[in-house]
Amino acid sequence: MIGYTLMHEHTTIDLSGVKGDTDCCLDCYEETAEEYRWLYEIGVRRIVDVTNDGMGRNPGYVSRIEKETGLQIVQSTGFYKEPFLPSWIEGKSVEELADFMIKEIEEGLENGTKAGMIGEIGTSKNEMKASEKVVFDAAAIAAKKTGKPIYTHTTLGTWALEQAEYLKQAGLDASNVVIGHIDLSGDLGYIRKVLATGVNVGFDTVGKNAYFPDEMRVEFLKELEKDGLLGQVVLSLDLTRKSHLAYKGGIGYTYLFEVFLPMLRQAGIKEESIEKMLIKNPEKILTGS
Repeated sequence: MIGYTLMHEHTTIDLSGVKGDTDCCLDCYEETAEEYRWLYEIGVRRIVDVTNDGMGRNPGYVSRIEKETGLQIVQSTGFYKEPFLPSWIEGKSVEELADFMIKEIEEGLENGTKAGMIGEIGTSKNEMKASEKVVFDAAAIAAKKTGKPIYTHTTLGTWALEQAEYLKQAGLDASNVVIGHIDLSGDLGYIRKVLATGVNVGFDTVGKNAYFPDEMRVEFLKELEKDGLLGQVVLSLDLTRKSHLAYKGGIGYTYLFEVFLPMLRQAGIKEESIEKMLIKNPEKILTGS
């Protein structure tokens, strides 16, 4: 069984320094491991962890949870966005940052685990800042050299179309790119324009109803199914806070399967489409098969 894949998650992350909020330090090892075991029981077999350098990445921590739970956890290389970029990259050239990413893919992170994803690399709200452009340029070089996919972060869904076009102009195969958080754009017409470039998109903030209601995510996915476009869509939750987890009363990692998928089925979305978004599309992006 290949099983389901969550394409945009954080096993551990620490953005608390910049955000000034200890809730943004996801360091609850036992509670996370327990939820990952629940995911395995539901049929999840793989999680793409898009926590990179500057986001509190901890490869050893993630590898221990991987061994304990039986889930495959794909770890990532790259750099996030302002103001979360690590200080050491300031002044580094595009080529130097590309070499760093390539090394983490070909030789491994500090614990020897080889990165299987470049991401999440991001842009700010409605703009790509100069430091973010350097990261995107370096990521494009690394992706072309290694064949690894790129997963991006859009701030509230903005600059998604520009990201897609930028990476295509850099010579990347669009099918090797996932534009993240497209659901937060709240604009189905815009999402169609992004999909028309050939990239994949992430409806990857499922359950974050304060940003955008799941009822609308369901309606958007239903319309995209009618258009035959769900072969370019992946799903995830992007949990980043302690308060997101079940032990703190949050939605938890199983929400997508226990709440959101029943909503999709109730709306008439086909099982084949659900399998595309959670099994076939992730497999195609991660393995090229």
